[in-house]
Amino acid sequence: MTPQERYQKLKEHLIEENPLLVDVIDEYKTLDDIAHTIGLLEKERTFTETISWWPLISLLGTFSAGKSTFINDLVGKKIQKTGNQAVDDKFTVICYSNKEEATELPGIALDADPRFPFYNISKEIEKVDPKEKNINRFLQLKAVKSDAIKGKILIDSPGFDADIQRQTILQITRHIIELSDLVLIFFDARHPEPGAMRDTLEKLVAIAKNQANSEKVLYILNQIDSCAQEDNLEDVVGAWQRALSQQGIVSGEFYTIYNESVAKIEDPEIKQRLKKKKDEDLQEIMLKMEKVVIDRAYRIVQNLEINAKNLLQKLGPLEERLSSYRSKIFWSDIVLLVLLGIGGYLVIDSLGITPLGIAALTAAVALFFVLHFKTKSLVRNFIAKKIEDNSIKNAFLRQTHILRPYIFAKINRKKIEERLNSLIKSSKTFIQKLNDQFVSMTKEA
Repeated sequence: MTPQERYQKLKEHLIEENPLLVDVIDEYKTLDDIAHTIGLLEKERTFTETISWWPLISLLGTFSAGKSTFINDLVGKKIQKTGNQAVDDKFTVICYSNKEEATELPGIALDADPRFPFYNISKEIEKVDPKEKNINRFLQLKAVKSDAIKGKILIDSPGFDADIQRQTILQITRHIIELSDLVLIFFDARHPEPGAMRDTLEKLVAIAKNQANSEKVLYILNQIDSCAQEDNLEDVVGAWQRALSQQGIVSGEFYTIYNESVAKIEDPEIKQRLKKKKDEDLQEIMLKMEKVVIDRAYRIVQNLEINAKNLLQKLGPLEERLSSYRSKIFWSDIVLLVLLGIGGYLVIDSLGITPLGIAALTAAVALFFVLHFKTKSLVRNFIAKKIEDNSIKNAFLRQTHILRPYIFAKINRKKIEERLNSLIKSSKTFIQKLNDQFVSMTKEA
């Protein structure tokens, strides 16, 4: 996908899901143009690729934990199969669509949509199985019209019951947790998973435990109605918290929920108490899911500023290398011209203005240009080898192309700095717009 195609697709989705960020695309395009012109960014790349434009919310857990039911209730449609046994062996990516009918597409479709940060997922699969090239075996995409998922991406994990795929599933899970803005880990409150499932669950918890940002992981105890009917909710939750602490989980937030439509709680007082706790926890989960949309919008704008400042920092080192290159070529040309002048004088002095003398002078001039280009190549490569930053190296090589006169191997640093500082100023204006919008949303809520 070319940068132009990516801009267009992003705009199309943002107009539908997050209009406030549409204008930010133009600012990213300006940043790309600056970097492309200098050579600090390859022509086929764009800074819009450096961040996910939609927050990713992952739902993980074993097959009976109620992830799919939670998703179906959230979107208001039955798009995920449910059951007490594993019903799907793929990760299901769920996004918004303006079409009434839900659409199901193979995993390869994720590569063509700029909303998704999955373009490197195949590398994660190859880490486990170098021969595995079919991303469709592990990922699928479902698009559904539901306001509840506007501006966000959900991903439902498989049931973890296919032994032959478990290592691959865990590797992808690890990668997805790293990418995610929010991770919901579901547990079946009725009982710990036996046998191999306990082993898988322990590995899943171990992955979450190693997250630097523990606040993005929520632990959800589902089907709590089935095991807390003796008014012992605190005891049940405490037992699960102790079980997690044995796996090293000492932080993270814990929630208790259940499906009210199928719950059978006879005691009205217990029913009221469980419902109150479930409603409170569910509301907090929903608030956190909406918060990641807000946080992601700020990150996108801040990412623009970060990249602009990063380019500013690279202008100085690049200009120093270009100045060194021009200086070395200039003095080497001076030496060559002096030698050429001396040689020309000796030729004219000995041969005079004769056909042979003119031929000798022509040969000397040709030799000068051969040595000039040879010297340019040697100096260019010598300086480039000492540049550690690949983007600065690429920009240096672009500005010092062998056919480009060395006097033009320079950048208009003042003009570029003005454009980049203008982008940084624009990013702060966008931050203010986000503040105004989200403060307004908070007041309305």
